[in-house]
Amino acid sequence: MNRVKTGIKGLDELIEGGFPDGRSILVSGGCGTGKTIFCMEYIYRGAKEMNEPGVYVTLDERPDLIREDVLRFGWDLKKLEDQNMIQLIDGSIAKLGMPSEEEFSLPVTGFDVDKLLLEVMRVIKRIGAKRVVIDSIPALGFNFENENDVRKAILKLSYMLMRSGVTSILTSEVQEGTGKFGKYGVEEYVVDGVIVLHYMGVGTQSNRILHVRKMRATKHSEDLHPLDITETGIRVQKIEDELGE
Repeated sequence: MNRVKTGIKGLDELIEGGFPDGRSILVSGGCGTGKTIFCMEYIYRGAKEMNEPGVYVTLDERPDLIREDVLRFGWDLKKLEDQNMIQLIDGSIAKLGMPSEEEFSLPVTGFDVDKLLLEVMRVIKRIGAKRVVIDSIPALGFNFENENDVRKAILKLSYMLMRSGVTSILTSEVQEGTGKFGKYGVEEYVVDGVIVLHYMGVGTQSNRILHVRKMRATKHSEDLHPLDITETGIRVQKIEDELGE
């Protein structure tokens, strides 16, 4: 099976070299666990180091703030956007019924999965994207009466991304201690992989933890791995390295 290297330090060796090509991965976690940084690094490393264009759909945070925040890691998104290696699609303002100043954005009216997919497919085709991030599923604001309808909507999203030939990450927010892997409790059954990010407080210290809960067609680590946010991005540690220190 072909593998897509994430470029995130320490992660690829835990999942046989990378994500299965053309699959969808769920990255879930609570507030402050590093989901946005994780996803943006996946897009940035792909474009910068592997010549794989990427699309980042932001439904929570404004693109200009994301560009500003990741400069602390030395990631110049604007330069790669000008080269058509990365494109950000703004869905954060559309939810408020306001027009976006971004080149790529979701329509102000009729915000739904189909219109999201239409814009994403258009941008994928325009830049020849190989990677896509949708951040986040809860921000889509599904107004369905039952979980089966939510499941079908997420399945459609995952299926259409797979059909387009991209390897995608979908994010979902969960509260620590609930035992869930997504807000709706169905996301983990639709996707091909699940990576859970935890923020654990022990005494006066707080630590971030990464757990590969599921990865189809992959022999993956089942351990809980310490995750550090460094000056250059994310670093996932092996358990033995942590114990050795």
